[in-house]
Amino acid sequence: MRVLGFMTGTSLDAVDMAVLETDGETISAFGPAGERKLTDATRDIMLAATKEALAWPRGAAEPAIFAEAARAGAEEHFAAAEEFLAANGLAWADLDLIGMHGQTVLHERPQAGRVGRTVQLGDAGLLARKAGVPVAYDFRTADVAAGGEGAPLAPIYHLARARASGLSAPLAVLNIGGVANVTFWSGGEDIAAFDTGPGNGMIDLMVQARGAGRFDDGGKYASVGRVDDGVLAGLLGHPYFREPPPKSLDRYDFSLEPLDPLELEDAAATLVAFMAEAVKAGFEMIGQAPTEVIVTGGGRRNPEIMKALRSRLPMPVKSAEDHGWRGDSIEAEAFAYLAARTAQGLPISFPKTTGVPKPMTGGKIVQP
Repeated sequence: MRVLGFMTGTSLDAVDMAVLETDGETISAFGPAGERKLTDATRDIMLAATKEALAWPRGAAEPAIFAEAARAGAEEHFAAAEEFLAANGLAWADLDLIGMHGQTVLHERPQAGRVGRTVQLGDAGLLARKAGVPVAYDFRTADVAAGGEGAPLAPIYHLARARASGLSAPLAVLNIGGVANVTFWSGGEDIAAFDTGPGNGMIDLMVQARGAGRFDDGGKYASVGRVDDGVLAGLLGHPYFREPPPKSLDRYDFSLEPLDPLELEDAAATLVAFMAEAVKAGFEMIGQAPTEVIVTGGGRRNPEIMKALRSRLPMPVKSAEDHGWRGDSIEAEAFAYLAARTAQGLPISFPKTTGVPKPMTGGKIVQP
């Protein structure tokens, strides 16, 4: 199948797009990839939906803004893909399937006595009708309903991507988006994964809260800041880091309040150290020593983050591009791959990646 995958991360930066030719097991070809920045209108409505989601009581009716935001998301995806396909000499008729993750506005991990909640907004039916192509969507809720974390879901694609590159186990793939997550491949079909801790999300939120931009571009603030060891120790004292994997996070799970006394630059440097120390702790907890770590996602573009990882991990830390991967497009590729697996009835989550009791299929498909 030729599949177009979409991903919009919690940074609310862009619609990422990538085309794969795959049967849901092997990858036969990598098509074009690209992005289109979110419009201010879509970003604003997703931020408003996120705010209402965070205050949404369990058992209460879904906030009305969800439907409005879902429609806006679908329209944004369609407009982005229209430009993308035309620029790459493709048409909707050239696609067999679309994989749309949707915009995460809420992710609550399971707690004692209750299942988690996860909400990704995007009107898949509207997108299917406009594109004239089936859309696979809603990849996380079945996993959550079965008692899983609902995240991360990209590990099975990380395995396929590593094999497509001829790489060998043991290795790790570290994705640094709003939250950082790691996939460990020990060999064969053996993959384990979990969220290590914050990625770019806390840095973005802190910078935005101080009116200093939308993110720390190139690590310019962190590069001239000093790590506050006391604040760092307090952040690392969060109970999440004592829990065994698999486990998952929302970028709002950690408070920015401990950073309030720090200057902008010192706060940024401390958050970079926090992210890297959390990754280190995750590697130590799982007790695996991969031969290398491949870093994907927006975090790899921050030289301070890469420097912090290389100073703390005992194995080589490489950027996705070192292996010819498209580091900004891995998650869009992943949801193209997961869409194909959904169409084939193949599992997308596993006991050692999300904590479900057995390998599970997931996702739904809506026809045009």
